[in-house]
Formats: sequence, C-alpha cells, structure tokens
Amino acid sequence: MIEELLLAVGGAGAAAAVYAGAAARVVKQYERGVVFRFGRLRGRVRPPGFTLIVPFADRLHKVNMQIVTMPVPAQEGITRDNVTVRVDAVVYFKVVDPADALVRVEDYRFAVSQMAQTSLRSIIGKSDLDDLLSNREQLNQGLELMLDSPAMGWGVAIDRVEIKDVSLPETMKRSMARQAEADRERRARVINADAELQASKKLAEAAAEMSAQPAALQLRLLQTVVAVAAEKNSTLVLPFPVELLRFLERATPEAPAGTDTGKGTNARAGAGADAGADPAPGRPPEVPPLLDEARPRGRATPEDAIEDLTGTSVEPVPREDGA
Repeated sequence: MIEELLLAVGGAGAAAAVYAGAAARVVKQYERGVVFRFGRLRGRVRPPGFTLIVPFADRLHKVNMQIVTMPVPAQEGITRDNVTVRVDAVVYFKVVDPADALVRVEDYRFAVSQMAQTSLRSIIGKSDLDDLLSNREQLNQGLELMLDSPAMGWGVAIDRVEIKDVSLPETMKRSMARQAEADRERRARVINADAELQASKKLAEAAAEMSAQPAALQLRLLQTVVAVAAEKNSTLVLPFPVELLRFLERATPEAPAGTDTGKGTNARAGAGADAGADPAPGRPPEVPPLLDEARPRGRATPEDAIEDLTGTSVEPVPREDGA
C-alpha cells in the first residue's frame, strides 16, 4: 500500500514537473508576450519576467519593444526640376502595441520597409534638387508623417526618419561647381566695387579737407617720406607736389607790357635781311632784353652794354672759329 502511494506521488510529481516545464516561460525586459489560446488572442499582454501558459492550448509570441534601425535602400527618381538623383535613408521605429503588431499585419518589419521606400520615392518626385540638398530637415518631417499615419494602425510608431545621402550625376556636379564658382566671383567683384566706392568717398572727403589747409598736404608728404624711409630701402622716391610748382609760378613776376622780348631784338638785329636767313658771320649774338634796353647808342656789343651798366670792363670770349 505504501509502495503504491509512493509510486502515485512520484508519478504526480513527474507529471507536475513536465507540466511546469511545458507551461513555464520567461519574458525578457525588452520584450512583451502575446498569448493565443486555440488561435484566439488573449486580452492580457504578458509583462517581463516569469509567466505560465496552458500547455498544448496556448502559444506565446514574444515581441521586441526596442527601437529598430532599418536602412532604406537607395531609390532613384526624378525631382520636380527634372534632375535624376539617388536617395537613401534610414528609419527608426518601435512597436507600441504588441497585439496589433502581430494581428493587424503579417510582418510589420517588411511592411515598414516597403512603406518607407514608397514614401521616399514620393518625396523625391515632389521636391526640388535644392530642397533635397539644403532643406533635409523639412523633408525628414514629411517622410515621418507619411510613414507614421499607416504605421499607427499596425501598432508601430515611427521614431525618426533621416535622409542619409543624395547622389548626383557627374555632369550635374560639374555644373553645380561652375555655378558656385561664378557666384563667388560675382560676390568678390561686388565687394571690390563696394570697397572702391567707399574708398573714393573717403578720398574725396580727405581732398576737400586738405584743400582748406594746404599745409596738410605737405605734412602728408612728409609722413609718406618717413614711411618709405622706414623700410630700409637703398632708393628713396621723393614725390614732388604739383602745388609747389603752382606756388612758384604765382611767385614769378610778369614782364612789363612795354618790355621788348627776344623776338623784338631779333627783329631789329635782322632788319634788312630775310626772315629765315642765318645771321652773317661775325655778327654779335642776340642781346637779352634787359641789356638791350640799357645799351647806349653806338655801343654795339653785349660787353659794352655790361660795362655801361656795371662800370666793369668785360673781355670778350674768343670763339672757337677764331673770330
């Protein structure tokens, strides 16, 4: 009797161990358990930890709740401004409702991948090339909205969508490089022209200020000379101001109105001869107007005139021809 009882207890324990081994399940922290009993969904989602199911009646499906990083294959399309590009992206999503992710869609990963490729092609066709290159943040938000609407019905939430790379044809790259170079050259010319305009205005103001004080120009000249000499050069360039020439011109007195010029003396000396003929050999040279006026009658040479004016005898200089 006792042996039969022990055998029964042992059999029951073995059966309980087998049942416990078949019914025991462990759900990890980043997972959730969805139980189907005879093909019907049980309402409660099993939390992380140890849990039991009914053997041969329940099926436990574990759903990963981590954020999934899914690369979107490069899609080739034509932009709104008729430029052929290849664009690839990456999608970050996670499951927020494990039951819907298993019941409403066959394979939520494949569904999200296909929806991302379709949305990316649609974005390429609706955008310009400049938007793809510079306004990626706005395009990323548009892609996220296009993916998030159908994914919510699948128990999936789109966390983020990023356009990773935009590939352009080589001809388009060269055209864009020439355009950028031309734009930079235009900006450089505009900046140089603006600098010249500002410099000319400042120079005009400086000239107007210096015209009121002529000594300022001389001081500026001396500063320039000092700046040039400070470079330890062997050659010193000294500019000669034009205003100094004008000052000397104004300081030179003009000849009286009745004073004979050299042309009048030549006319008197050459009276009775042809206008273009050379003077005869031995004729005295032309006399300056001052000596001509002071020459007494009967004194025909310049030496005599100088002697009359100064009282000093001047010996004539012999000529090379012996005259």
